[in-house]
Amino acid sequence: MPAEIVRKSFVKNARPAIAIAVLFILLNSLIGMKPVAVHAASTAGDTPAAVNVVPKPRQATLTASGFVLPAQPTIAAQTGDERAVANVLITFLRAHGIAAAIAAQPTPAIRLSLEHDLPAIGREGYRLRVDATGVSIVANAPAGLFYGVQTLEQLVPAPTAGATLPGVEIVDWPAYSWRGVLLDVSRHFFAPAVVERYIDVAAHYKLNTFHWHLTDDQGWRIPIARYPALTGVGACRAGSEIGNDPDDIDPHRYCGAYTRAQIGEIVAYARARHVTIVPEIEMPGHSVAALTAYPWLGCSPGPFHVRETWGVSTDILCPTERTFGFVTDVLTEVMALFPGTYIHIGGDEVPTDAWQHSAFVHGLMQREHLRTYRDVQGYFTRRIEKFLAAHGRKLVGWDEILDGGVSRSATVMSWRGTSGGIIAARRGNDVVMSPSGPVYLDWAQGDTNYEPVAIDGLSTPQMIYDFNPTPADLSAADATHILGLQANLWTERIATEDHLFYMLLPRELAVAEDAWTPAADRVWSDFVARCGPQYTWFEAQHLAFHIPDPTLRVVDAAGTFPESVQRSVNETELRVVDPRGTIAIADEVPGATIYYTTDDSLPTAASHPYVAPVAFDLTTIPVVHVRAIAVIAGGRASAPTTLTLRR
Repeated sequence: MPAEIVRKSFVKNARPAIAIAVLFILLNSLIGMKPVAVHAASTAGDTPAAVNVVPKPRQATLTASGFVLPAQPTIAAQTGDERAVANVLITFLRAHGIAAAIAAQPTPAIRLSLEHDLPAIGREGYRLRVDATGVSIVANAPAGLFYGVQTLEQLVPAPTAGATLPGVEIVDWPAYSWRGVLLDVSRHFFAPAVVERYIDVAAHYKLNTFHWHLTDDQGWRIPIARYPALTGVGACRAGSEIGNDPDDIDPHRYCGAYTRAQIGEIVAYARARHVTIVPEIEMPGHSVAALTAYPWLGCSPGPFHVRETWGVSTDILCPTERTFGFVTDVLTEVMALFPGTYIHIGGDEVPTDAWQHSAFVHGLMQREHLRTYRDVQGYFTRRIEKFLAAHGRKLVGWDEILDGGVSRSATVMSWRGTSGGIIAARRGNDVVMSPSGPVYLDWAQGDTNYEPVAIDGLSTPQMIYDFNPTPADLSAADATHILGLQANLWTERIATEDHLFYMLLPRELAVAEDAWTPAADRVWSDFVARCGPQYTWFEAQHLAFHIPDPTLRVVDAAGTFPESVQRSVNETELRVVDPRGTIAIADEVPGATIYYTTDDSLPTAASHPYVAPVAFDLTTIPVVHVRAIAVIAGGRASAPTTLTLRR
């Protein structure tokens, strides 16, 4: 990621939400480890060293021998579905100089087969075997075959002729059916090529749902033929808030919208990678862009302006018959573009100020026997759900839709923690867990003194990894309503492709494993070991990513509780009993060079390179500060980690 992104806007003071998380993390830093949350003990075994795959497969055992990849491997694929997946593998191999091709031979190097007789692994599971005779991937359905190929690509991320694929047998299937990631293109618009790249990365890690947030107060990005002003007017705003300061506005006009053809191409692109797109059209709140284009949608005449600042507007849709006609017209065109089952209608953060001052709404409440303004929202949501159901679609909404009452056929996306999801599951609604905090990827993933500007809060890979989408207090019957997990990447403060992927990676790896691998089989240390090759893949794909900060560990000196609350996410203070000892420093990125200082200065690439544990001696001085950074190929560096030792 370009340095200017990191340096553009530092947050100088640790925020309260981060401080709370840090205090908890601090108590786990007894022996000088870099502060991170500690994963609960697990009886699950580690993955075999040769199986550096994310997400972790259900079952993986080593075979007697591997397979030597020929320069021109043949692939057996008979049906159209098998051939479609084979072409994915061919593209991967040819990109590395391997001239793979589909061919009918009695002993192919790679065999892809749909057999439809493996009920235990479902439609997304697969069985992969590598031995001296070749590679075999078997599945019930094309999605499973595709995921088997993704696993094969991770087993040999940079194949060459003559390379040996590790001998392994894997039987794998997902824990959850909804494994999603959201991209907000309203606050900042991202070109089709970026969206497709976002989908590529998701599919590589077996995520199967792309939630596309297409409309909001700050911009309407999807063309609707019947209402051309939605993009003609609503796709542009006069300026944009800078960072977290609503009084600091970039005055440049900001516009962006997709064409119908571009959306069709993206839908087809996702379908080929077994990713379903769930479009979101916000209603009745977060609708200022639509109100600006068509002011008659409001309960007052306006004027309305596409919002330049972030946050929540009190201007919302008025629940008139004309508005319902508009919404159903829009959704009819949306359904024509997106063939998936689910349509997301938002439903979150709906201030009712405009309704409270509306004579029409008061009359509606009397006619429909609605007691509260939340009941008005419920009336709105149920009408839209009935319309979608009549067209064979299912409504999804943020958990506020529960407040006004929804039918049991609505799917609830729980973002205000998990409580909404628990309530919904207990009343029989299907649920996607998507709580702010652990799976909100616009939150900072490290020390805000060194990270790009982010919304308040901290979300590290391990915090995500520790999250269990199925709450422990749900009964077995209620737990069946938890469809899965989704991470959300809101883009108020994210304007470039590099910044986008920096916020996404490596946290998406933890999301993918949470959603695919059962909680009982997940072990943090094992996950970290398997992530190493993924950083190499990020670099090969020229993807920006957050470089994990080095960990510092006191090797041979007893320590006690830190004597004070640490000042930031990356700083730990430890009181040691033994005045002499050594500190081991490590980083997760293979090939990263670690540099350190012991004089309280910030390390640079000119500082001491780390080659062996660093000795400290507190017999003559009261305190020592050890700081370290990790530098990867190309010169990008992590944020510094600091360990302060006192006698």
